[in-house]
Amino acid sequence: MSTRRSRTDMTTMTYRDALNQALREEMTRDDRVFLMGEEVAEYDGAYKVSRGLLKEFGPRRVVDTPIAELGFTGIGVGAAMVGLRPIIEMMTWNFALLAIDQIVNSAAKMRYMSGGQIGVPIVFRGPGGSALQLGAQHSQAFESWYAHIPGLKVVAPATAADAKGLLKASIRDDNPVVFIEGEMLYNVKGDVPDGDHIVPIGKADIKRPGKDVTIICHSKTVDPSLKAAEALAAEGIDAEVIDLRTIRPLDTDTILASVAKTNRCVVAEEGWYFAGVGAQVVDTIQREAFDALDAPVWRVTGADVPMPYNKLLERAAKVDAQKIQAAAKKVLYV
Repeated sequence: MSTRRSRTDMTTMTYRDALNQALREEMTRDDRVFLMGEEVAEYDGAYKVSRGLLKEFGPRRVVDTPIAELGFTGIGVGAAMVGLRPIIEMMTWNFALLAIDQIVNSAAKMRYMSGGQIGVPIVFRGPGGSALQLGAQHSQAFESWYAHIPGLKVVAPATAADAKGLLKASIRDDNPVVFIEGEMLYNVKGDVPDGDHIVPIGKADIKRPGKDVTIICHSKTVDPSLKAAEALAAEGIDAEVIDLRTIRPLDTDTILASVAKTNRCVVAEEGWYFAGVGAQVVDTIQREAFDALDAPVWRVTGADVPMPYNKLLERAAKVDAQKIQAAAKKVLYV
């Protein structure tokens, strides 16, 4: 469960500013850390996450690149191999498809292929998932793709506090980390602990305790899951909401402990149904906690189509609180 602090130890800020603060603090702490990507310097980042960093750290550590994802990602991997700690910003994870060879074939495998002699301490970060009417090619949640690859850690924060704490942990990690920020979350405000706030990679968070049904979610599905839990509470159903925060490594202990308590589970994710993150969660539950289940686990995902541009169709394709609420009632047989 989250470590609770006094509000006097917190500062309210946006998800964007929490990421910016994490970058600034880590670049100040360690001069091997540098940021590279399209428009990260002069323009302060497409989503303004790198605002002010060029002025503070200069062009050797905040580096604008050409529109060439494969090239600058490969440069980052090489820099990490010789001892630097690069942060590669993808303008969106949709564009990272052009760089996936460097992420999957170079960064993820180098430690193994070198017999442990060469590490790749690098963070690949940027917005993932859908926004509003950006169409099929710019509205994709790819976390299950990267979580499939041994050698990569995959992180997907939902709140400002987790965004800061997990990014700082990712930058300090000695392995390649795929850090997927929720597009549409950048303006969301939350309380962020003051000081050197670190959230460990691989530890889920119980965002809302409950006893009747477990709702497992991450990134943008955390907010609709909490709204669904509130709606269920009005009907006398006490839902527990678990934010995975990290997709790989997966915090199976927290998942199994919750299912052992509630005996029923719903998994919500923004990505597609087939081979999604939820499929891995369900496999873990049925293998490790089958006898605890009183109903099959139900999954709520994005519709199994390329994201429509049409506003109404787009809304219909996305996960929302009503769909999660309905799934919870389905596993409760009410």
